[in-house]
Amino acid sequence: MTVGLVGARGYVGAELIALIDAHPRFELAYVSSRELEGQAVADHHPGHRGGLRYSAPALEALPTLQADAVVLALPNGHAGRAVAAFDASEANPVIVDLSADYRFDDTWHYGLPELTRAAGQGARRISNPGCYATAMQLAIAPMLDELDGPVQCFGVSGWSGAGTSPSDKSNPELLRDNLMPYALAGHVHEREVTRHLEHPVEFMPHVAPHFRGLTITANLHLARAFRIDEVLERYRDRYGREPLVRVLEDAPWVSRIAGRHHAEIGGFTLSDDGRRLVAVSTLDNLLKGAATQALQNLNLAFGLDEFEGIPLSTL
Repeated sequence: MTVGLVGARGYVGAELIALIDAHPRFELAYVSSRELEGQAVADHHPGHRGGLRYSAPALEALPTLQADAVVLALPNGHAGRAVAAFDASEANPVIVDLSADYRFDDTWHYGLPELTRAAGQGARRISNPGCYATAMQLAIAPMLDELDGPVQCFGVSGWSGAGTSPSDKSNPELLRDNLMPYALAGHVHEREVTRHLEHPVEFMPHVAPHFRGLTITANLHLARAFRIDEVLERYRDRYGREPLVRVLEDAPWVSRIAGRHHAEIGGFTLSDDGRRLVAVSTLDNLLKGAATQALQNLNLAFGLDEFEGIPLSTL
């Protein structure tokens, strides 16, 4: 089955090229990038053996390229033109959108498989969750029915999360020995998690000097008192059979998640009265927060094993 990748110059695009190249059932049909048009994909990704060159088709022309699936790795606000072109054509590929453009659209499947896979089999329009939103929802979901009031999440991400376009948040010199707060109220991931968990979440993101990987510390107020063994049992019951989620007793380290395909949740701490829980969740923002999750969604859409092509041996 063929996959077209639109907007492949970014960090997530690079991870997707590697994952699709290694997948036993998928192959790249085309890889688009205006900045790299005409250059050999193998010159930028030595592992690529398909002989493709970067192209730069107009978004309106994508339906003529006849891929079985299309992954849109475009900045927020740009996916609509491509989707409209497919909707106006006879082409009906699986579309996975990595931007936030369709995360609030009920006609699209919201693809966080560990929480939504039951509705994802055979979906043709899939919105990939945000990286922070994935980490937050995985941390909160096992306690969702026992929450009392908004959940506060303090987040720190490597600067790859800011993308390849130059900005203060992706400037290693400005970030050196620094922690840069931004969008401290109303962040798109705050609204995304609040919508999909149907529970208010307050999110405070920051950028740190490291390149990849994020961590969130979630502060959950509970409707009743819990013991720590009850908390651990809830998380282990929820994720014990999930290959891409690990539940730890100690707090996970962001430095240990870089380059890995799974999320880790741990550091569970209760207040003395048992009614306030703090949990830490980490993942690689380019992998489980984006490319790996997109591959899970593609596998589910085509009825394949959800984890096919994901190197579980490296977990």
